Amino acid sequence: QVQLVESGGGLVQAGSSLRLSCAASGRTFSSFAMGWFRQAPGKERAFVAAIARSGTITYYSGSVKGRFTISRDNGKNTVYLQMNSLKPEDTAVYYCAANGGAPIPTSAFEYAYWGQGTQVTVSS
Repeated sequence: QVQLVESGGGLVQAGSSLRLSCAASGRTFSSFAMGWFRQAPGKERAFVAAIARSGTITYYSGSVKGRFTISRDNGKNTVYLQMNSLKPEDTAVYYCAANGGAPIPTSAFEYAYWGQGTQVTVSS
């Protein structure tokens, strides 16, 4: 089992930055690829970014590439999502997820463990 707890969400203006954190406990953090997803009201959960176990490989959705950066600190059992140049369309609940299988999964069904989510609201 892995427990995930997100933090760092909030209400910001367009063009601002936020850094989300996801703290993991339970099984060895470094054995999991990690991902961030988001879900806006009335929409399906969507992939945002993923990072491999070692942290050397990352992948982003087209809508956030160049603005968001995923990183991890295996010593602190934490994955981060640095979000810059935020837009109103980035408003959503952001979830982190852990996967013990694929090197860098991008589909929600590939992730076995999920956090409770943190709200990000970007005003125009």
